[in-house]
Amino acid sequence: MADPVFLATLGIHVPAGLTAVVSGALAASARKRPGRHPTAGRVYLWALGVTAATAAVLAAIRWREDAHLFALGTLALALGLYGYRARRRARPGWPPHHAIGMAGSYVVMLTAFYVDNGPHLPVWDRLPHLTYWLLPAAVGVPLTWRALRRYGHKGGGSVQHGEKAHAESDANRLRSKEPGH
Repeated sequence: MADPVFLATLGIHVPAGLTAVVSGALAASARKRPGRHPTAGRVYLWALGVTAATAAVLAAIRWREDAHLFALGTLALALGLYGYRARRRARPGWPPHHAIGMAGSYVVMLTAFYVDNGPHLPVWDRLPHLTYWLLPAAVGVPLTWRALRRYGHKGGGSVQHGEKAHAESDANRLRSKEPGH
């Protein structure tokens, strides 16, 4: 019989992981402005945190089988926090750091999912094991590169233009919260 702590933790881990997958996709596909993008991004980061924490518990229970998943969960969370911090600090040149951190965390999270579940999924179960490790990055890295290039060429043709747009958007949002506005 399976350990009840393992099953209870798995009962939290799976919905948190699904929430991270959906909210991460929503954040990535949203226009980069106040509204859906930052809201979905915050949900993603919280869900990723719960997923990583529960992965640590699952790995502690079955270390030999799940140590690599603990490492991937830790890396995904670290990259997500790096991306979040880059945005919050908003130093010059922050947009690529934010995008790389968040996209990287999403790729690592999907890698963990496929490494753990790929052998049990229809069609995926026919793929070589190495595919589970490489396919998320093979898809995610070119998409991230494309997004960075598109963002960098938007408007003024530089990342600084994007920074100025974010700064103006943040300033407008703060002004609208001032009394009398």
